[in-house]
Amino acid sequence: MNYADLKTNIEDICENSFTDDQLALFVRQAEQNIYNIVQLPATRRNQTANTTSGNRFLSVPPDFLYAFSLAVIDGSGDYYYLLNKDVNFIKEAYPSTAGAMPKHYAQFDKDSLILGPTPDANYAVELHYGYYPESIVTAGTTWLGDEFDSALLNASLVEAIRFMKGEPDVVQMYEKQYAQSIALLKNLSDGKMRQDTYRSGQFRTPVS
Repeated sequence: MNYADLKTNIEDICENSFTDDQLALFVRQAEQNIYNIVQLPATRRNQTANTTSGNRFLSVPPDFLYAFSLAVIDGSGDYYYLLNKDVNFIKEAYPSTAGAMPKHYAQFDKDSLILGPTPDANYAVELHYGYYPESIVTAGTTWLGDEFDSALLNASLVEAIRFMKGEPDVVQMYEKQYAQSIALLKNLSDGKMRQDTYRSGQFRTPVS
């Protein structure tokens, strides 16, 4: 479902007309809600960078939300994954500027991570992180709209009916439909996408 179809469906189901700004607001809020409930492959991104010798801070990409992993890559191409800690641990465990290959990291602020120990060289690093994909409002089409439009539509309808100050029973109906679609999406993303039949076996329904 592309954005034009999504807007048409919202208005048809609600039997109401909305401005473009209102529709964009509904959809953006719906996307944000979904992306914070379900960890979709579309919200993951990798980026390589380099530490700076003597600098314990590593800048994060502008669209960074949270880290999945951070690894130091040595000259042989071997990966050494750092352990996530909090800022207080880093500062207490590594109070001096004495450098070595980092072993730990923490999110220092919205723009940077803090490393411990302080890097003693310009190490290559790979950051695997979560971010908000471009909205269907501006992109026209997205993974969510193409692969699981029921969740996006139902989440948008919840926002629309709330804006319309719908009757409680109608709001409850929309929220129920959204809950059902988000459960199916979680089953896909947090279940099927994180296993295979070789290790996990095929799903079996008990019979009597």
